[in-house]
Amino acid sequence: MFSDVEIKLKKRNKILFSRDSQCLQELIKLIQLQNHRTIVMWALDCAKLPLEQFEAKYSDESRPRTCLELCEAWARGKIKMPIAKQAILDSHAVAKTIDDSEYGDLCHAIGHAGATVHVETHALGLPFYELTAIVLKYGKDNFSKPVSEKINYYYNRLLYWKENVEKIEVEWAEFLLDDTRPNKERLLSEKWMLKQQKKVNS
Repeated sequence: MFSDVEIKLKKRNKILFSRDSQCLQELIKLIQLQNHRTIVMWALDCAKLPLEQFEAKYSDESRPRTCLELCEAWARGKIKMPIAKQAILDSHAVAKTIDDSEYGDLCHAIGHAGATVHVETHALGLPFYELTAIVLKYGKDNFSKPVSEKINYYYNRLLYWKENVEKIEVEWAEFLLDDTRPNKERLLSEKWMLKQQKKVNS
């Protein structure tokens, strides 16, 4: 299940997970079936744990927390995109200012979670980077169990929000209430499959 991760480790890739990762296929399929609001709630919810982990070590660095807070405000229609976008960029920037690959990846995970408010395709950035941080934490011989547990956590939280997103009483930005818009993650997958079919037929 993690053979692709092991290959990337040997190549010293900075990001060890992708849309091709075997271990993420069920999660990706489930994401492709959700509306934008569900994915936003899932991403902002799941980003709380990496934020907690980051702040336990870097308590004086507030940019990742600000990112999540402002992106939630954006999702609620309380602020406009430019303010949230800058907060997202600031969270990513933290990774460059600390000499710490594991915790830098947590900042990237948080940034992508916030950017999910803009478009669904950012949602997978959360597991790509947080799972990479987990591998860095546990090492190449011991990451399998904690990574599997985290993926199960992602999946179960997404199922939770699928069932409960419409039950919570919160305000939503108008653009997130438009369910006629197709899921961008699903469109990306369909586009890739079409491209592969053309290669086979050519």
